[in-house]
Amino acid sequence: MSIAPLAWFRVLFGLIMLVEVGRYFLYDWVRQFYIAPKFHFAYFGFEWLKPWPGSGMYWHFAALGLLATCITAGFCYRIAAALFFLGFTYVFLLDEVLYLNHFYLVCLLSFLMIFLPAHRSMSLDATLRPAIRAQTIPGWPIWLLRIQLGIVYFYAGLAKLNADWLRGEPIRTWLARRDDLPFLGPAATSEVTVAFFTWGGLVLDLLIFPALLWRRTRVYAFVAATGFHVMNAAMFRIGIFPWLMLGATLLLFAPFGSPQAASTVTKSWLPAARLTRILAAVYLAVQFLFPLRHFLYPGNVSWTEEGHRFSWHMKLRSKVAKARYEVFDPESDESWEVDPRDYLEKWQIRKMPGQPDMVLQFAHYLADEFRRKGYRDVEVRADVRAALNGRRPRRLIDADVDLARVQRSLGHATWILPLYEPLRPAGSARPSEETGPEEAE
Repeated sequence: MSIAPLAWFRVLFGLIMLVEVGRYFLYDWVRQFYIAPKFHFAYFGFEWLKPWPGSGMYWHFAALGLLATCITAGFCYRIAAALFFLGFTYVFLLDEVLYLNHFYLVCLLSFLMIFLPAHRSMSLDATLRPAIRAQTIPGWPIWLLRIQLGIVYFYAGLAKLNADWLRGEPIRTWLARRDDLPFLGPAATSEVTVAFFTWGGLVLDLLIFPALLWRRTRVYAFVAATGFHVMNAAMFRIGIFPWLMLGATLLLFAPFGSPQAASTVTKSWLPAARLTRILAAVYLAVQFLFPLRHFLYPGNVSWTEEGHRFSWHMKLRSKVAKARYEVFDPESDESWEVDPRDYLEKWQIRKMPGQPDMVLQFAHYLADEFRRKGYRDVEVRADVRAALNGRRPRRLIDADVDLARVQRSLGHATWILPLYEPLRPAGSARPSEETGPEEAE
């Protein structure tokens, strides 16, 4: 198979990552997200991971920019790819509030690229070491990336097969706030427009991958994908995701080159080495199974959030939530009402109340803070009310539960209350502070 699609993907991936790192410096996100906060919401099992002290995070992002440049140029590629994966994944794991599906995808792609021969063409490595230069490669590296891309599209579409999406939410809510959009304008609130985006997004996610693979529909599918991602970039603040997915479609145009190279696709799509085949199969099995884990939990996943992350659930919910904490000391019979704004940054407060595991983490943080003040055995309770996809606000967690006594786990949280509130009819009033799709991932 021609190496050209893989080499071009390496170049585009590196450039997109370089732009993303630049945005962190341009918009002062390094300070805002990693230096300014007093508290970071940790992923389960990664509570030990902390930001670098002092100006360390600035140096860290500068190093990521240098590594992205090396990946683009194909210079010391294997080392650069490995270090970029470690460095970016470290940043990704520092705060759950900053979770985005496309950042998770970057972690996966950068991990895979460590093992792929993307530096054997169009690279400084191939120029400096002509012996490694190649025009063709076995098909498995490109197929591994293709399948990873297909998994993202497939599960994004599968997740849209839910009652809220099929009834037009949260698309209807988001479009109602975008009547200033070019071309759409007032038509953004039309039910025809809502149906177009709702069903168009569902059909595209489910069919775009096979349509890109089939030669007869590939060009039409590419045009549709380009329009879809460009429209998403114009309408919603979703960062590099549209451009990353568009760049990845190059992999679906392989093979390039001679008919002979094209004819070897079906014969060479699997790696030759038995160990590599096994490792690739294990990796793909995890990627296929892990997004399904939310079915192990009861309730609406967009409400409970259990199993929501790492499952390619994208643009499925608009959630408004507010939390009020009360700390009680049984020994002194004193109680305090705590305002999260005294401890958290604004961008953390926007996300935390609607995420039960973050509500729990912050309760533990408050308990530790009061213990440091000399209150040995405080109780922490939270009154959290949330509105999902325009529903009326309802209590999200049991306000009678002492969260200071609840241990974090991967099991079902029985203190999360079920959602019984039905979806409101189209056109009814909605909460005024709903989050946009960039927070909805």
